[in-house]
Amino acid sequence: MGQKLKITGWVAAGAVAGALTTVSLQTMARGALAPLPLEELQQLAAVFGMVKSDYVEPVDEKKLISDAISGMVAGLDPHSQYFDKKSFKEFREGTSGRFVGVGIEISQEDGLVKVVSPIEGSPAFRAGLKPGDLITKIDDTAVKGLTLSDAVKRMRGEAGTKVLLTIFRKDESRTFPVTITREEIRTQSVRGKVMEPGYAWIRLSQFQERTVDDFAKKIEEIYKQDPNLKGLVLDLRNDPGGLLDAAVAVSAAFLPQGSTVVTTDGQLAESKQVYKAIPADYQRRSGSDPLRNLPAALKTVPLVVLVNEGSASASEIVAGALQDHKRATVMGSQTFGKGSVQTVRPLGPDTGLKITTARYYTPSGTSIQARGIVPNVLVDDTAEGSPFAVLRMREADLEKHLSSGQGPEKKDPELEKQRDEARKRLEEETKKSPQARITPEFGTDKDFPLMQALNQLKGQPVVASKTQVIVENKEEKKEN
Repeated sequence: MGQKLKITGWVAAGAVAGALTTVSLQTMARGALAPLPLEELQQLAAVFGMVKSDYVEPVDEKKLISDAISGMVAGLDPHSQYFDKKSFKEFREGTSGRFVGVGIEISQEDGLVKVVSPIEGSPAFRAGLKPGDLITKIDDTAVKGLTLSDAVKRMRGEAGTKVLLTIFRKDESRTFPVTITREEIRTQSVRGKVMEPGYAWIRLSQFQERTVDDFAKKIEEIYKQDPNLKGLVLDLRNDPGGLLDAAVAVSAAFLPQGSTVVTTDGQLAESKQVYKAIPADYQRRSGSDPLRNLPAALKTVPLVVLVNEGSASASEIVAGALQDHKRATVMGSQTFGKGSVQTVRPLGPDTGLKITTARYYTPSGTSIQARGIVPNVLVDDTAEGSPFAVLRMREADLEKHLSSGQGPEKKDPELEKQRDEARKRLEEETKKSPQARITPEFGTDKDFPLMQALNQLKGQPVVASKTQVIVENKEEKKEN
């Protein structure tokens, strides 16, 4: 990122293991600190000594200090975090798009792990796992009762080690074991295809190190297949974020050169930045512009951006930039509202601190922190509506979340009433069979929001939302 990268190092915006974040790696020395409160530090030392001497059994000193740091940072906001050795390694894997495992995209169904798709060429792919397979056991551990995160951790491990998965294949009504040797996996964050003559779909599931290169390659493939594209859908649904420079690059692919993509503001001088649609602001390494070979038509092709409540941070940056510049119509549901910047500072060779240092703003100067991007056209998940949309967790629902910075928040009592009603409907819905509750796969002709996006591009009628409401923390007006 040119001069910005020299100042702020590795900048990212996204989510790792469910913690929706905007992150940067920064190694500059901090400025002078204010005098430390000696009385409180003495209390901390006294508590440390009491725990060491009085606790029922011996406690490891290093663990005590690590836990004290974790507690101090966790009390700030939901996204500041102390990284020990293990969590720092997992964080790096999350942004690189590389990890050691079996190579499957998964979700949860009835308490079991469901295979959404094996990654092509991965050990799971070679072992014959299929979409829809249910994993009932990982080695000797039953999956029922495990969180999705716990299941992922059990399937990951060292390269070359083996894991035994017990699979239930519904369409064959049989259970069978599969032994898979773990290896390094590179996730594919970009998918896309020509949906029909003149109209294409490209999906970004996360903004990772290779996302921009893969995005450019996929766009070139689409235009080679259909040079006369009349419309494109950029699908950012359930994209938790990732690297900020990747978000700036994807925005720059569609915007006029030099357009403002996002600004950040905080206490530190390096937290006050303006990122524009220029190579200096999105190139991670020296060399040629990764967008250099994109067709010129991409700057003007009619564009729809699909988002939902799972679109966060870096994906909100892209949606907000394209919406503010009136370059795209944003459709779907209100996004998550993760609009703060975290800086990751190494504390040693394998530990670090992720701390909130700024908020980010769309080109019009709007903070999306605790609010999100409101689509131009609200569209439901299905033709029957999105009756449980108000129950979906967003940034504003997180304890100790950062405010928008553009006025005090005020809870909406009407929203709480709607949530109570939705909870009652959900209780009835859970009595239905699992098959009746499955949402169609993204990118198919049964993907209702995608079909509405294509209608928008064609100038055909769009079925707008019947059930969704804008979730707002209303700002109280101050009287002069």
